[in-house]
Amino acid sequence: MTAGSGFTFTDAENHDVPVGVATVVVPEETGADARVSVTLSPTPVPSPTPAPSPSTGELRWSCTPAVARELAAALVRAAEEAENASAEGPVTVRADELRRGDVRDGERPMTVDGARTDGSTAHITWKSVEGRTWTQSYDVNTAITLRRRLPGTR
Repeated sequence: MTAGSGFTFTDAENHDVPVGVATVVVPEETGADARVSVTLSPTPVPSPTPAPSPSTGELRWSCTPAVARELAAALVRAAEEAENASAEGPVTVRADELRRGDVRDGERPMTVDGARTDGSTAHITWKSVEGRTWTQSYDVNTAITLRRRLPGTR
């Protein structure tokens, strides 16, 4: 087993729960068959040990590296959703008032990567959470609903 890392999550009852993550290396399970071990413990998680079973009160899971990557990606998406949520709720602005970093509301959030105005047309370059970018043109008076509005100016 290699050294892992530790984090603290908060449960539904607002208690801190230490979480340890380590790689379990078993000679016959290497590469894509290797296991990633996750331990949730009501007490601080000591440095990872190859204990055959969890200590009393601990929960232990393991998964393949591919599944660990999927979990990490889901956590990143959840973090972005939480960061992009506005405490005041959505705000609506004119297309010519969009600023880099503004996040559009909707089923698939997208972030303003760039904005410029050409007379009565606003050219907005959007960036998806997957990293794709595209430019759309709007009448400057078009109302755009934002999930998050960054402070400052363009």
